[in-house]
Amino acid sequence: MKFLNQHNEYESDFTKWMKELKQQKPDLEQKQREGRALLWDKEPLVLDERRRTLESSIKQQAYVYQTKV
Repeated sequence: MKFLNQHNEYESDFTKWMKELKQQKPDLEQKQREGRALLWDKEPLVLDERRRTLESSIKQQAYVYQTKV
């Protein structure tokens, strides 16, 4: 199959840009991982603490700014 072998050297503009960026900033992937860890990677929940927190919370009224008459 000639067709499959004809275009194996093609590289998109985006791929070229990403390669250049990674060469300019070799620590980029590490910084991405650190940023992800700040926002998304959380410690596992302790179920007992979660249960106690839920049990100790006070239910809020439906409309907060309405005073009870």
